[in-house]
Amino acid sequence: MKIATCLIDKQAYLAIIIDEFAYPIPKDHPELPSTIYELLAQGASGFDKLKNIQDQILAGKSEIIPAYHLKEIQLLAPIPRPNSFRDAYAFRQHVETSRANRNLPMIPEFDEFPVFYFSNHLSIQGPGPVYIMPKQFEQLDFELEIAILIHKEGRNIQAKDADNYIAGYMILNDFSARKLQMEEMKLNLGPAKGKDFATAIGPYLVSKDELKPYLIPTKPGHIGDSYALTMTCKVNGIQVSQGNAIDMHWTFAEIIERASYGVTLYPGDLIGSGTVGTGCFLELNGTAIRSNPNAQMQWLQANDLVELEITALGTLKNQVILDIF
Repeated sequence: MKIATCLIDKQAYLAIIIDEFAYPIPKDHPELPSTIYELLAQGASGFDKLKNIQDQILAGKSEIIPAYHLKEIQLLAPIPRPNSFRDAYAFRQHVETSRANRNLPMIPEFDEFPVFYFSNHLSIQGPGPVYIMPKQFEQLDFELEIAILIHKEGRNIQAKDADNYIAGYMILNDFSARKLQMEEMKLNLGPAKGKDFATAIGPYLVSKDELKPYLIPTKPGHIGDSYALTMTCKVNGIQVSQGNAIDMHWTFAEIIERASYGVTLYPGDLIGSGTVGTGCFLELNGTAIRSNPNAQMQWLQANDLVELEITALGTLKNQVILDIF
């Protein structure tokens, strides 16, 4: 299933996406979840109800669900206000290349355990315009990532069981104000102001069953589901990045095990993969300058259109707009 939160007549609806159409769940059926939060609260039964509705729609038997073409509605973030947002560091190529660009050796701890940081779960955006302040436009960057949504409460979750806690997958764009980020990280507290202003997710949540055709064997020494999903970014229609989820060094199952050690994860927690190799201008610019010190650096500019596309997860489109207060 593809599950979305959409705006219709100024009201937010939980919706099932089939091809180019959204089917909003009516709010006058109390047994049906009408928001992503109600869906998560109902657990497996909620997902079963949506699956039953989807089956009826596909069989032409649904009489309660109207259809809206996606061009007629606005898609919001699949979960507009997650409980929390952790972003991991799962792609070795991105870490290794970014460190090489700073004349630093690969850090051995990367291979010992997956790491993550907390970002602002209340600045989540969906598809559409993202309004950004002038200082954040100083070396503004995209980050091409995959995200998962937790749908079961758990603590000290073992990696072998962790995939059962994943409701589904979506695209994530971790917008980054690199000038602010580089300044603050000199104080060794990690990214904060350079990251807290906007993270886009969407365009919908894709359930695990839809990704079965893309399952691949997990790398030796690791545990959890792995997928072959092509990941690309276009800026103003020009492709600037391409990677693949196959290159995740740490699986989401292993990240969940680390995140839940001594800590309870809850339905509605959001976890990002970290940036795929070549998945941001910071990495691409650094690599270009190593080859040619006179290379021209590229950053996002006001009104740029950023399109992240991942196999089976759709395309997340955001235009970055200068916000002047």
